[in-house]
Amino acid sequence: VTLVGPSPSATGQQTSYSLPTAEPADVGLSKERLARLDDALQEMVDNGELAGVVTMLARHGKVAFVDVAGVRDIESKQPMTRDSIFRIQSMTKPITGVAMMMLYEEGRWRLNDPVSRYIPEFEQLKVYTGENSDGSIRKEELDRPIMMRELMTHTAGLSYTLDMRHPVNRMFRDQRVLNPREPLQTMIDKMAMLPLLAQPGTRWIYSSAVDAQSYLVEKLSGQTFAEFLDERIFGPLEMGDTAFYVPASELGRVAARHRLDAQDVLERLSGREPLTVMPQGPTGGAGLYSTADDYLRFTQMLLNGGELNGVRLLAPRTVEMMRTNHMSEEATRNMRSGMGFGMDFMVYMDPAAAGEPHSPGSYYWLGIDGTWFWIDPALDFTFVGMMQHTPYGRVHGLSRNLAYQAVIN
Repeated sequence: VTLVGPSPSATGQQTSYSLPTAEPADVGLSKERLARLDDALQEMVDNGELAGVVTMLARHGKVAFVDVAGVRDIESKQPMTRDSIFRIQSMTKPITGVAMMMLYEEGRWRLNDPVSRYIPEFEQLKVYTGENSDGSIRKEELDRPIMMRELMTHTAGLSYTLDMRHPVNRMFRDQRVLNPREPLQTMIDKMAMLPLLAQPGTRWIYSSAVDAQSYLVEKLSGQTFAEFLDERIFGPLEMGDTAFYVPASELGRVAARHRLDAQDVLERLSGREPLTVMPQGPTGGAGLYSTADDYLRFTQMLLNGGELNGVRLLAPRTVEMMRTNHMSEEATRNMRSGMGFGMDFMVYMDPAAAGEPHSPGSYYWLGIDGTWFWIDPALDFTFVGMMQHTPYGRVHGLSRNLAYQAVIN
């Protein structure tokens, strides 16, 4: 179903959305060409590739496309709705980046400050260089301290839980460094005990740097991380369905997680059931729940240069800094061709080399459970997609092609 404007909520009541709407033609989009995206998403649902998905596109500040397809849960057969709630996982990271840059604008930190000025536990960090025959780890001293800019760009050398071939990442996992049931100070103490994967500034390594950022938000603001997000970002942007937990009364709106099994048959996944109370130590790298409408308000704020509906979170120049490539050629050698990295965003430097239709300077991010977004300043439009499907398959790339071919003016 393609919708623009108010739509039924999970309870059957009318839900109003505060971003203005427009007919596609009024914002330079072809309604007939947008139907290709609508049809493709519905076909993937009908073919059993996806359970359900919500997609939204805004151009020139107005919502011109909303598509709701499939079901929230293949077992209960609850239909997908526009107000469905999703685990956005790493799409938490750009929100954390905005929080950090709000504190940057207040003069609380600078890009070339050493991280140890704010996290003294990091003063004694070492760098992994290999393993000895007995399995012990060899380490060397840092060539120089980690700079704050490196914490914002995944070039600090910190570890994570994605590549379990590396012994330090296995240590990171085994020590449960990221545990929302523990305070952020415990996370920092555990991080400080592990060696870096590389010397600061030398390599782009997707990492727990954004989780460390959430600790800094607390330390620099004097608020808990969740309080800061609520009071400084979610409240002002009217993102009323975005939080680190889902109230028990709203659990019926949460989309279930799915995947294709070994026979390419869609199945419901267990685990990662929604939290119904605020965790003790929510971190900046993942953990938020949100809706397509809420997240579109966030991306529209960025596209507007830091402002939405008269509420300014950031200055235009600050947003420009966030979406500008900060990588050296050396640091990007393990990234996809044509890509750079800003502050908690991936940036399209040469979209043709990357094989994508974006304008140069477009930026994006995604979540491991299937959510994704992009922002294209040159064409003044933003797209948000929400589903709970791991891995995300061909949906993300196909949505780019079919959204861009609909831009005709």
